[in-house]
Amino acid sequence: MNKIPESVRKELAALAAKPEHEIDLSDLPATTEKDWHDATRGKFYRPIKQQLTVRIDADVLEWLKSQGKGYQSRLNEILRAAMLDKERHQ
Repeated sequence: MNKIPESVRKELAALAAKPEHEIDLSDLPATTEKDWHDATRGKFYRPIKQQLTVRIDADVLEWLKSQGKGYQSRLNEILRAAMLDKERHQ
């Protein structure tokens, strides 16, 4: 694993402590809708997983498994979509 040099660590800490209104963004180009057309939300987001035991109706589990490998990930995606939809409509 690469170690971050202390000088870089200090610079990053100073930047993180700086209020947003003090950050000069004038050299950044403005973005357009076209720039975001193929963007994917959460592509690099890796939340912490928690193992648990859950009871799911047999037909629902069979349907998830019938879609191929990754039924647990699909279940998580379905639950996340429902969670985000609920949050948007609150």
